[in-house]
Amino acid sequence: MLVESPPESSSAPPAAPGTGTGARPGRQAIRAAGLLVAVGVLVLVCLASVAIGAKSLPLSEVWHGLFHYSGGNGDVLVRDVRVPRTVLGLIVGAALGLAGAVMQALTRNPLAEPGLLGVNAGAAAAVVSAITFLGVTSLTGYVWFAFGGAAVVSVAVYLLGGSRSANPVRLALAGTAVTAALFGYVNAVQLLDAAALDRLRFWTVGSLASANTETVGKVWPFIAAGVVLALLIARPLNALEMGDDTAKALGAHLTRTRVLAMVAVTLLCGAATAACGPIVFIGLMIPHLVRTLTGPDLRWILPYAAVLAPVLLLGADVVGRVVARPAELQVGIVTALLGGPVFIHLVRRKRMAQL
Repeated sequence: MLVESPPESSSAPPAAPGTGTGARPGRQAIRAAGLLVAVGVLVLVCLASVAIGAKSLPLSEVWHGLFHYSGGNGDVLVRDVRVPRTVLGLIVGAALGLAGAVMQALTRNPLAEPGLLGVNAGAAAAVVSAITFLGVTSLTGYVWFAFGGAAVVSVAVYLLGGSRSANPVRLALAGTAVTAALFGYVNAVQLLDAAALDRLRFWTVGSLASANTETVGKVWPFIAAGVVLALLIARPLNALEMGDDTAKALGAHLTRTRVLAMVAVTLLCGAATAACGPIVFIGLMIPHLVRTLTGPDLRWILPYAAVLAPVLLLGADVVGRVVARPAELQVGIVTALLGGPVFIHLVRRKRMAQL
């Protein structure tokens, strides 16, 4: 029988995030309300992404292109260019935000981001190989090679990290070593093959400019599967963040959780990288921002990250289209310019002993 102790005499330690009965109802309501506000902001950013571009269009033309399509130049620009670009930014942003949050929980490293497991490097190596040795020239062809390369490298990193005996340090070291080797290979091939260098120059900086409905159709099933898997393992990841011994005491299955987390990261980051190239800092910045709003519980961090990461990505894309009119600045460059100072700030806040 459970007996409620008076508040002043309670001495039980706080439960681990996601392993007890949860936060107080008031805190839960605030988090839920905040998530609704974040969704509202995302809707506004999506509308801005459709309405604002390198070419200025009046809102009446934007409206006509969305709801009264007749095949005119403005209609084609809105329906066939900006809408797929916005949808791709939406799903890729969600994928990168979730992948970053899962990576930081998996490695227990607050400065981790999706590329730490070599996913970006694997995708880039596969794409440059397909261009140079197989003659692949279309973006839809890149997608499959990039995703396959990301998956193979994720498995390799897990095996090099010790497989069943893998721990955060081993995984991070294995990912760093594989990333260095693969990017060395990519740079060497690009220097020897001018065609590969020319075709990859926009993909490697990260861009939404070549988005189309075919690309969206190819990557969304993988991202959807990764989103579902990441949300399902939020509770055991909460336990894993507290250390292996504590996680075991709380009943978490360490090997299974790590394998599922790596599968989720591979699906999310592999598909996102395949479609847009390696876009940096989204997966680093957003989980840090979200933790200041929600606390450490991944059951709230993951939904918030899935909503706020597209806000940042689409917002950066809109900025890149506006500041360089009539040309545009690739979104990977904008996020790098924003993320660099944030990363330096995060490093300066942490003591080296904690890193």
